[in-house]
Amino acid sequence: MLKYTIAMSIRVVCIALCLVAPGWWLLLPAAGAILLPYFAVIIANNVGGGSTGRVRRPGALVRRDPEDRS
Repeated sequence: MLKYTIAMSIRVVCIALCLVAPGWWLLLPAAGAILLPYFAVIIANNVGGGSTGRVRRPGALVRRDPEDRS
């Protein structure tokens, strides 16, 4: 959440700079304002659980025959 907030704050600064940047310099803050939301979402969704890739199964499962009604 913090990384996303920081990225969106930088985007607000880029939008403000679009209002005052002259000539070709306008492309830099415009690119930041356009591309930052995409990268912010990628970074925000990149949550590493640190799992080893093994599936944890519940213990003490007993197989049951469908015809056995007891």
